[in-house]
Amino acid sequence: FGPSRLCGFVLVKQLVQHLRSGVLELMDVPCPQPARGQLLIQSRASLISAGTERFLVEFGQASLWQKARQNPDRVKQVWNKIKTDGLMPTLEAVFAKLDDPLPLGYCNVGRVLEAGPGVHGYAPGDRVVSNGAHAEVVLVPQNLCAAIPDNVTDEQASFTVLSAIGLQGIRLLNPALGETVAVFGLGLIGLLSVQMLVNSGARVLGIDVDPARLELAKSFGAEVVNAKSGDPVAAAMNMCGGNGVDGVLITASAKDDEIVSQSAQMSRKRGKIILVGVVDLELNRAEWYKKELSFQVSCSYGPGRYDPAYEEQGHDYPLPFVRWTEQRNIAAVLDQMSRGRLQVEKLITSRLPHLDAQHAYQLLTGDRQQLGIVLSYPEETHDRESQIALPSPNGTALTNESVLAKGTGSARVGLIGSGSFATHVLLPAIKKTNVPLVTVASARGLTAAHAARKYGFAGSTSDVPALLADPAINTVFITTRSNLHSAQVVAALDAGKHVFVEKPLATDPAGLDAVIAAHRRQPNLQLMTGFNRRFSPHAKTLRQWLKTRSEPATLQMTINAGQLAPEHWSANLEQSGGRIVGEGCHWFDLLSFLVGSPIVRVSSNSAGSADPSQGHQTITLTMADGSVGTIQYLVNGHKSFPKERLVVFCQGQVAELDNFRRLRGYGCRGFSKQNLWRQDKGHADEVAAFLAAVTRASPQVISVAEQVNVTRATFAAMESAASGKIVEVAPFE
Repeated sequence: FGPSRLCGFVLVKQLVQHLRSGVLELMDVPCPQPARGQLLIQSRASLISAGTERFLVEFGQASLWQKARQNPDRVKQVWNKIKTDGLMPTLEAVFAKLDDPLPLGYCNVGRVLEAGPGVHGYAPGDRVVSNGAHAEVVLVPQNLCAAIPDNVTDEQASFTVLSAIGLQGIRLLNPALGETVAVFGLGLIGLLSVQMLVNSGARVLGIDVDPARLELAKSFGAEVVNAKSGDPVAAAMNMCGGNGVDGVLITASAKDDEIVSQSAQMSRKRGKIILVGVVDLELNRAEWYKKELSFQVSCSYGPGRYDPAYEEQGHDYPLPFVRWTEQRNIAAVLDQMSRGRLQVEKLITSRLPHLDAQHAYQLLTGDRQQLGIVLSYPEETHDRESQIALPSPNGTALTNESVLAKGTGSARVGLIGSGSFATHVLLPAIKKTNVPLVTVASARGLTAAHAARKYGFAGSTSDVPALLADPAINTVFITTRSNLHSAQVVAALDAGKHVFVEKPLATDPAGLDAVIAAHRRQPNLQLMTGFNRRFSPHAKTLRQWLKTRSEPATLQMTINAGQLAPEHWSANLEQSGGRIVGEGCHWFDLLSFLVGSPIVRVSSNSAGSADPSQGHQTITLTMADGSVGTIQYLVNGHKSFPKERLVVFCQGQVAELDNFRRLRGYGCRGFSKQNLWRQDKGHADEVAAFLAAVTRASPQVISVAEQVNVTRATFAAMESAASGKIVEVAPFE
C-alpha cells in the first residue's frame, strides 16, 4: 500500500454474489487505492456477460449438494483434506470460502481517476475499457486496459472484452480468406465472432437453437442452421461441397459431447476446432483419428492472461515476438468498432442503471432471450473518501471515539490485509478474545468491507496510513504479502502501535535490520511474528518433555509442501522471499522452540537442480546446545500424505507428531499418546497470548532475539544452498 491518496467515493457500490446463499448484493466498500502499474477508473458503463454471469448466478443459487455435483474435482480435494486435516477444519474452510463475496462482471468502461506509479500512456480523464467489475470505481492493471477512440460510445465499448475473447479464438483458428468456419453457439461471444469472421473474408455458418439469434447472425452475413430442427453436419457439408469446413469455433455451453462430436464430423481433414465456450470433452477417437483434426482451448483474451508478470507487474511481451497480447486484442476490437465494422447495438436487449443491477440479473436468469444487458453509472463526481464506518448490531453508528472509550486499557485492533488466511484463520481467533475491533484495510476495499461486516469492525478502509494514524488503534495485525511486511512493521512501530505480523518478519537482511532499528526505537511495544506452531498443544507437550533431558536432541521434520502453480504469488521470489524464507521459517522456529536454544549454524542442500527459493531442500540446523534439527522441505510428494511430520529422538525415547493431530511417545516419560479430534496448529492460543500481553503490558511473548534468530537462519539456509557451504547465524545483539 502506498501513501494516502484522495481516491475513493463515499460508499462505493460494488455488485457481488455470496456463493453460499446465491444472494446478489450491491455492497458498500471503501474505494481502492492504485498501486504501481494500476489505474483507478470511475465506471460509466458495464456489460453483463450473459453466459458466464448467468452460470455463476445459477451456481450460487444451487443447493450445496448441487454445487458438489457440478464440481467433482473440488469434492475430491475436500475429501483428501478431510483425511489429512480432519472433518471440522475442512468443513469450516469450505463454508468460509463459500461465504467470501464474489465480485461480478469483467466488461467495464470508464474514465481514469488516477494513475498509479509507473503507469505510462494514461492520464486522469481518459476514457478506457478494462476487465473491471460491476462497481462505481474499479482498480485495474494497465495491461488490462485500452484507450477508447472518440467515435466509440461507452455502450459500444462495453462489448470490447467479450469481443476480445472471441477474437482470441479466431486468432487460434487463423482462417484464410475464403475459408469456411462454423460457429457453434450464438450468444454474445458467438455473434461478435460471426461479425469478425465475416470481416476477415471467411464464409460463416452460424449454429444455434434460438431463432432470434439465428436471424441476428444472418443479418451479420452468416448462413445459419437451427440445431433443433435441422442437421448442422449436413448443412456444413452442403455449404462447402462435401469437403467439410476448414474450422469450427465453439462458443456454446453444453453438458454433453454432442457439439464436439458434430464439430469433428463436419470438419475437413486436418481441420481445426477451437473451444471458447464450455462443453463436455468426451472425444470419439474414430471421429478424430482419420481426419487428423486439431483441437485447442482458447484462453480468454489472449497471451498474457493469468500471467502475473504481464498483468500485475506490467511486463509487456515484445510485439515482434508476440504480435497479439490480450491488451493488443482489446485495442484491435476497439479499432474495428471505430471503423464501424463491429455492430453491437443490435445485441443490446436491456439498459438499466447500476443501482438496478439485481433486477438486471433477474432478467438474465428469468428471460433466456436476453443478450446484452448494459448497466450505466452516473457521470457526476462525488466527494471522495477511502474509509467507511459500519453500523453496530443495534443500529447505532460505531465511531473510533466510542471504540476508544470502550477499549481503554485493552488492545484495540486494526488489521492490514484481509486475504483468505486473515479472514478464515486469524480473525476468528481475534474475535474470540472480545477486544475492540476498529478498522480493517485492504488495497481493493471489497475484502476489507466483507471482513469488517462479518467480524464486527467499526469500519473498513483502503488507506493504510490513515489506519496507522488512528489514535483509536493501538494494535496492528499485518497479513499482507511477505515482501511488504518489514516496511509495514516499521511504519506501525514508528506510529506507536503494537505489531503482530504474519510470518515472515522480513524477506531480506536490509528489511530485517530496519525492523530491528524500529523496535529499538520503541522497545516497550509488543512485536510478534506469527510463529503459531509453537503454541499448539502438541508443541507445548513436547517442549515440556524435552525440558527434562540431559543431552542434545535430534529432530527430524518432514514437510510435504507440494508444488505451487507458477502464477501463485508465493512462487514469486520478489513477493514471497521464497518458500524457505516465507514459509519454512515456521519449522525453523518450532525446532528451536522445542529445544529452547537458538540456531547457530545452517547447512542446506537442494535436490537435483531444484530452485532453492522454491523449496525441495534438506536443511540441517545446529542449535547452541548441540541439538540438531533436520528439515526436509519437499515439493514432490502426494497430497494424501500428511503435510507435516516431526520425529524427535532423545535419551532412548522417541516422539512422533503427525500433522498436529496425533502425537505418540515411544518410551517417553510423561506421555504415550495425545490425539486431537481436529488439527490444532496453535493459531487461537497464539493470538490470545499476544493480545493478553498487549493488554497487560507483559514482556514479549516471543523474544525479539528469537524472531531475529529464526529469520536470519532462513537467510542462512538460502545462502548455504547457493554456496554449498555451512553458514553461521549471526547472534542478535
